[in-house]
Amino acid sequence: MRGPLGAVIGRYPSSDGTTEIGGIIRHNRKCRDIVFLVIFIAFWVAMIVNSSFGFNQGNPLRLTYGLDYKGNLCGDKHAHPGLRKLELKYWLNPNQVYQSGVKDSQFKLSNARSICLWDCPIPSEDSLNWVCDYPEGDIRLSMRDWINRNYDYYEFLTPEMRNTSLQLQGPCYPVIFPSVNVYWSCQFIARASNISLRHWQQMGGVNINEDMVIDKSIHRSINSRSSVLKRYMADIGKSWPVLIVCGGMLPLFLSVIWLLMIRHFVSAMPWITVALFNILIITVTMFYYLKAGWIGNDAISPIIGEHDPYINVFGRELHHLRAVAILMTFIMVVSILTSIAIVRRILMATSVLKVAAKVIGEVQALIIFPIIPYAILAIFYMFWISAALHLFSSGQVVKNNCNTNCCAYDLVAKKVNCDDCCGYSIHYTPHIAVAIFFHLFGGYWATQFFIACSSTVVAGSVASYYWARGETSPEIPFLPVFASMKRLIRYNLGSVALGSLVVSLVESIRFILESIRRKLKVAGVTSDGWFGKIGNHTSQGCLRCVEWTIKSVNRNAYIMIAITGKSFFKASEIATELIMNNILRIGKVNVIGDVILFLGKLCVSLSSAIFGFLMLDTYKYRAAHNKISSPLLPVLICWALGYVVATLFFAVVEMSIDTIILSFCQDSEEHQGTAQYAPPLLIETLGDQNEMQRLTQ
Repeated sequence: MRGPLGAVIGRYPSSDGTTEIGGIIRHNRKCRDIVFLVIFIAFWVAMIVNSSFGFNQGNPLRLTYGLDYKGNLCGDKHAHPGLRKLELKYWLNPNQVYQSGVKDSQFKLSNARSICLWDCPIPSEDSLNWVCDYPEGDIRLSMRDWINRNYDYYEFLTPEMRNTSLQLQGPCYPVIFPSVNVYWSCQFIARASNISLRHWQQMGGVNINEDMVIDKSIHRSINSRSSVLKRYMADIGKSWPVLIVCGGMLPLFLSVIWLLMIRHFVSAMPWITVALFNILIITVTMFYYLKAGWIGNDAISPIIGEHDPYINVFGRELHHLRAVAILMTFIMVVSILTSIAIVRRILMATSVLKVAAKVIGEVQALIIFPIIPYAILAIFYMFWISAALHLFSSGQVVKNNCNTNCCAYDLVAKKVNCDDCCGYSIHYTPHIAVAIFFHLFGGYWATQFFIACSSTVVAGSVASYYWARGETSPEIPFLPVFASMKRLIRYNLGSVALGSLVVSLVESIRFILESIRRKLKVAGVTSDGWFGKIGNHTSQGCLRCVEWTIKSVNRNAYIMIAITGKSFFKASEIATELIMNNILRIGKVNVIGDVILFLGKLCVSLSSAIFGFLMLDTYKYRAAHNKISSPLLPVLICWALGYVVATLFFAVVEMSIDTIILSFCQDSEEHQGTAQYAPPLLIETLGDQNEMQRLTQ
């Protein structure tokens, strides 16, 4: 028995020294954990400053398009010359591309002369095509005329310019190899046109290297890890309508429907949830198999636009999809077996859900309350995702530092220049990586904070219902939800900020350790023996257990914060002691209820993922300008957003169950095992202590 805490239950001293019936919720409170609220506000100010750096320095178009030899971003209408709609990067000199792919060569592809075009050139069937540099100097052509002439003004060249062109020094270069648009770069296909090559040799052109290296050099650059990461981030920007519909609007609708069904069809909902979960996870897994090319012929293609059907180019994204498909297969099998194992406990879950259904029926404002944190989170995510895209593209365009000797004709200087051969690239400083990590951490902390605020408000509303003896007491506030919101904002924001910070720090530490483990595994530092593997898996399991325990303790701490108004650590202590003293009474009941609610959240998020696949499968995202490199990241984000939205709404049921059970345990403990404040509807459902014991047997 916890004697010192007995005063907070039932009768609590008021400011005038008298006692107040049912005053546990309305007793005199004071602000708690103010220091952490100040830290949270300071962190938000830092987030805004950090994001403003991204908005000032970043350009999301850099995630999709490349740079030409002048440092201009392809497609930039403000470049010199204007490159509006010229979005494809093309390397003019095939020998430079070849040199960049030769082993131990000092020449890099980023230094090869490249320009921006409308489409990728292909060799002529009966003559020799040319692609000439941007028109400048004595070449009196507008950019539009240059494009209309297929980038060819060879006939206007002086004899000197024609001679340098035959030496592959420009300003015009021959189109010997066909090229295709691979992720907005023209990739050469090592299959030279015999007709074009014969014309080139007849004109006295220098030897052009014809080897598979010319193909692999560009492909290696396009498939580098940094390029793939940029494309993934660009996919988020291109698929923002999908994120809004499938990550925001759809889970909102499905969550509200689920709450209404749990209110009116509580007995059937556990069965419906388990069956629907199995159907949805199988469907999502099949979609991954479809996109990975293992079912049908719907594998993603890195080639944009029309191309030779005999040309096959595979990107790293396809390997990622296949890896996720294998992972989903494992998750699907484990999930189905687990759902089968809990079928016998469904009746227990039904009894638990009846508690929440009855509370929601009495405090009906709980159904619509999650719309408030949902709207706040939606606004936050719009800002956060936009800032993330700008931060990921916030590097500076700088000229490469190289010792390469190459020559190219300068139309302005009217001579061959052999000194300016270094190209441009985007330089990322270390502080950008820190800013990105800070932004990711801030997004996770803010998400946990809003979810915690929502949970605390729900807990306070349900506690008002319980400690006022339910519907039989006139002491229930007219609007318990808004009364709970007022108490949260006035007294407990600091405690909520502390609780969400603890979860965020633990998750960040686990992420960092997991990244270090992967790097050590790739470097071959970790032991491949059975002892090393056991230690590796044990450490991962311990970290996950610690994370799960802290989240569980936090959730119960928010309930006690809402009830007693204590600080975060004191509320955690009270909640933990209550649970440990009543673990045999509430353990099975609470766990089964949590499992059903978790499956319900997954049903909403899996539905979001399925609709994300369907929307991304339309023509808009499979061809032309908005083609995405892979549906992987947009679908995963839809999945995550759907889970967050479902968490906000399902917290109504989840926190109702936990609050009622904790309040019931506290009430019973303070009154020699007989709950005095349990309303008749709760007693009818739980049957007081005997029913609780029967359910746990």
